[in-house]
Amino acid sequence: MRAADTSGRSAGDDPFDEGGTGILRQPMAVWATAGASVVAFMGIGLVDPILPSIAKGLHASNSQVSLLFTSYFLITAVAMLVTGFVSSRIGGRKTLLAGLALVVVFAALSGTSSSVGELVGFRAGWGLGNALFVSTSLAVIVGAAAGGSAAAILLYESALGLGMACGPLLGAVLGDMKWRYPFFGTAVLMAVGFIAITALLKEQPRPARKTSILDPLKALGHGGLASAAVSAFFYNYAFFTVLAFTPFVLDMSPYKSGGVFFAWGVLLAVFSVLVAPRLQERFGSLKVLGGSLVLLAADLVVLGYGNHTTAVVCTILSGAFIGLNNTVFTELALGVSDAPRPVASAGYNFVRWFAAAAAPFLAPKIEEWTDIHVPFVVAAVAALAGAAIVAVRRRALTVRAHDLELRHATEDGVSVFAD
Repeated sequence: MRAADTSGRSAGDDPFDEGGTGILRQPMAVWATAGASVVAFMGIGLVDPILPSIAKGLHASNSQVSLLFTSYFLITAVAMLVTGFVSSRIGGRKTLLAGLALVVVFAALSGTSSSVGELVGFRAGWGLGNALFVSTSLAVIVGAAAGGSAAAILLYESALGLGMACGPLLGAVLGDMKWRYPFFGTAVLMAVGFIAITALLKEQPRPARKTSILDPLKALGHGGLASAAVSAFFYNYAFFTVLAFTPFVLDMSPYKSGGVFFAWGVLLAVFSVLVAPRLQERFGSLKVLGGSLVLLAADLVVLGYGNHTTAVVCTILSGAFIGLNNTVFTELALGVSDAPRPVASAGYNFVRWFAAAAAPFLAPKIEEWTDIHVPFVVAAVAALAGAAIVAVRRRALTVRAHDLELRHATEDGVSVFAD
């Protein structure tokens, strides 16, 4: 049996095969879940164009406003240990709806905040809802999608890219009127997602064995999954330095900042869905991942030391490298170990989201302690650390075709919640 590409793609699992099922031919339940996922990911970048406006409106410093990301992702990271525990007991559909309901409530409350402390707290509640929804939505899409796991993962990455692109645009359009409006807009859109999933998604089969809170941590005992998670931790630090700190550096109006991050998100979507699979097929996933992390590091250094125009170009260009990394890391997390997909995903996300919480807090602090260039140097070093882990742990990150085909046949034929 020959070894497969390290992405875990097996022969015949081509999401773009028009003769087969393909990525676009999916049940309505999958489209409903993917659509709600778009809005969930919009919530991540929603505040980007309005960070300066929020700081001005609530009389807060840059580092205080950056806590909007820190509280959100810190709660998201911890909640990853709970998502499998919850979904294995009440089912994927109810978990999705619970997450959506929390997002609707806390997004609406965020729009009513009278202080930065209140807003940070409401964003934490939002993060809990998003964790329940996002981690479960990937499992539901993989379980319900037609065309194999590769098509499902690319559909999920498409939702991520579209959400990342549209979030800043929505934030700019609504935030230009008033910084509170993007939060209310998200609450309305997530309510629509709640209704769509209620109507279109049937309950997923529950597993014979319930997932414990410790299962994701135990899954990290697998060398390959642990390596992917730690590498993704450093990568996420670089990723969220761009997302949370760059708006302060660019210092543009909500419309202009939204336009920059919309272009960034479009590149992210295109490279994650269209470019990544083709590069993986030609060069192998680990070479694509390592090369993309190195290029991201170079881009960050130029962004930090270039003039304003250069910073805009490099911010947009970083979306291409981030798109490549997102796709490969997701496939590694789901395929490199023998853990059930929801458990592996929870363990992987538990580790990497801590970096997403740390970067928005540390980047402004590093600027205060040093200068505006150093946060990008630190982010570049983090990206290089991620690439080094991929190089050193290459053997542990290799997925073999035979093992993966057996797992996919079992999981895709029953449910990703089944072990």
